[in-house]
Parts: sequence; C-alpha cells; structure tokens
Amino acid sequence: MLSQEENDLITKVGPGAPMGELARRFWTPLLLASELPAADCDPVRVRILGEDLVAFKDSNGAVGLLEAWCPHRGADLFFGRNEEAGLRCVYHGWKFDVAGSCLDVPNAPEGATFREKVRARAYPAVERGGVVWGYLGPPESVPDFPEMEWTRVPDSHRYISKMFLDCNYLQTMEADIDSSHLGFLHSYVKGGTVVGRAVIDGRANGIEDFAAADRAPSWTVKDTDYGAMLTARRDAGDNYYWRVNQWMIPFYTMIAARPGDTVLCQVKVPVDDEHAVAFRVRWHADRPLTPEELAVYRDKGVLFPEMIPGEFRTRENKANDYRIDRAQQRHYSFTGIKSIPAQDFAVTEVQHGGPVSDRTRERLVSSDAAIIQVRRRLLRSVRELQEGQEPPEARNGGAFRVRSLDLVMPKTATIENDAREHLVARA
Repeated sequence: MLSQEENDLITKVGPGAPMGELARRFWTPLLLASELPAADCDPVRVRILGEDLVAFKDSNGAVGLLEAWCPHRGADLFFGRNEEAGLRCVYHGWKFDVAGSCLDVPNAPEGATFREKVRARAYPAVERGGVVWGYLGPPESVPDFPEMEWTRVPDSHRYISKMFLDCNYLQTMEADIDSSHLGFLHSYVKGGTVVGRAVIDGRANGIEDFAAADRAPSWTVKDTDYGAMLTARRDAGDNYYWRVNQWMIPFYTMIAARPGDTVLCQVKVPVDDEHAVAFRVRWHADRPLTPEELAVYRDKGVLFPEMIPGEFRTRENKANDYRIDRAQQRHYSFTGIKSIPAQDFAVTEVQHGGPVSDRTRERLVSSDAAIIQVRRRLLRSVRELQEGQEPPEARNGGAFRVRSLDLVMPKTATIENDAREHLVARA
C-alpha cells in the first residue's frame, strides 16, 4: 500500500501538482483526429490535466490548442468563429492564431497597436497516428515524440476508439497492467467453475484458457528506458504460457498479443483528478485491418461497449450498475457484465467508494508486482522532477518502439533468449 502523501503525489494532475508536472513533460493525446476533420472545422472543447482548452484546425490545416478563456474578458472560445487562419471570440471579436498571437482587436480604436500586447495561452499541438496531441509543459523543454508503433503505421492499419471514465487515471491504468485478473474478471463459468475466457479478438478460446487454468501467475518485472516490461508466466503443462505487457511512461499500456496478431494499446489520460479519457488503439504493423477485424472492434458487444449516441460514454456505466445481468453471472459470465471494458470500469471507477482509490487501505500480494513496480517508477520520476531532474524518457522517443507478447513456449525457453525478436516494433 501507499502512504497518503505517495497516493497524492501520483494521482493529482492539475497545474503545479507533482504528477501533473511530470505528465506535462510528454506529448499528451487529446482527441481523435476525426474530431478535427478539416480546416476551419468546428472547435472542440478539451479538458486535460485539469486545464480547460479549445482545439481547432485553422484555414491552413494547422492545429491550435488555446486556453478556453479569451484574454479580454474571459469568454469561452469554444463558441468562437474559426475563420481566416484564426479563432475569433464571439463576445467582442478578438481573434487569435494557433500560436496564441492576437490578430485583431476590432472593438477599440487602439486595437491595431494594442493587439501586439495581447497573447492567448497556447500550447503546441500536432496530429499523428490518428490522434491530436498537445504539449503542455515548459516551452524550453519540448520532448521527443514517443515513437510507439501505432503512431507510425498507415491509417488503414489502425483503429482507435475513445471513452470518458469517471475516475482517476491511475486506477484505470492499473487494471491494464494487472494480468492476474484475467482468470476472474473476464472469464466465463460452467457449472459454477471458471473454465476460460469467452471471446478474445472475436475468436473462441485458444491459449487464453491458460489464464483461467493457472490463475496465480509468477511475475517478472523489469525496469526499462521507456517504463517497465511486465511479464506474467503461467503453467501450461509441458510449457509455460507467457504474457508480456509493456507499460510506457506516463500512461500507455500495450496488452499482450500473439505474434502476427493485431496489437492493443490502452491509453489512460488524466482529464483531471477525478476523470480520465481512454483511447483504445488496435493496429497491425504489416497490413491493413481486415473488414472482419474492424467489425469486431466496432462491435457493440463484448470487445467494445455500446456507446451513448453523440457522446464518448458507454451505455454500461456507474449509474446503471454497468447493466449487470445476475442470471448471466450465475450461469455464464463471471461478472454478468457484457463488454470487457465495462467489466474493467465496474471495478475501477468506484474503488473504495470514490473516483480516487485510497491506496492506504490496500493489502497487496505477490500478484500485484506489476502494480507495485509502476507506482515506484512514477513516484521516482515525480520526485526526481521535484528535485530538478527532467524525465529522460521524454528525450528518448525511439525507446517506445517496443511490442507486447502472448506466447506458449517450452519450459526451457526464456523471454530474453527465445522471444526477444517479438518484443521489437516493426513499424
């Protein structure tokens, strides 16, 4: 468990908060690129790391990211007119470009000269990998872009979904790095006995059944120059079943994937201390996603939850107890909750009764090794930044070019010697 001070250090994300300052040293996913589809399209509200911002794409196709409040009288720039390479406030017509420069102060005779004294708070923003990213840190410390494989493949090779969550980013991210829950939370039952996982990537049970057969994996956790490699080993008769998740600082988790399969990266970005936004990225490095794969990823059933129209929110949610079906829970599903993401949300959104888990009350065991390691890494990075040491990962974007792994191998084999090539990104 953590002390209250430690819990606060890695859960508070607003401006000036230690974890908030660490997160600001990295490029941060903000929106799906499809939310800013064309030049001069509608502006979009963005709340991220406790800041209220407005994103827009100007007439030249450049992405702007401005503080939501007009420097004149604090009107909401979301209502602004996106026109002629700038965003014009509807209150008094002041206009700003993507860099925050004031282009026009039309409501005052001194406007032609006064505008040079005014700037809107602006942050660098780019579109890459189907996502709009922003950098909210010190202007003198712009980091490398994290070269995760999914940001480098063509659009046809990638599918991204987005969901808002009503909890702190850390507890929903910890569900991604925790492999030991697979044999329970996402399993199905027969005659009251857990027998496997119902659907993985749209297919019937395969080697994933080992997650139910051996529900107490042995952990090996390795610190890396991008975060941590989290390896869970399960007994599989004459073999071992290995699941290697890759956690990349500050909030990316690549879920174990079989060689040749599509890969999943879970991104859990802090909106503020009590909310997060999840991006689920599926991709294949070597080919476009097939119609069959896309149908599975868009399925409003098991792998992807049904969404509320016009919102990035799931129909299975806290207000309706995630539509739990007790009959299904008794006879088929371990949880009685239909979609895999909602199964995770049900156990993470209200840990200890609130949006921020009280980690002082936990009682951790050996299967929590991945959780412990990631917390230690975040605490170390936060404290080093408080002492003036910038995070080295922010200057090493190439280190993020790694892969996860899901594989059965002979008991004599090792990940380091016999599966090393599978852990390197190809794109």
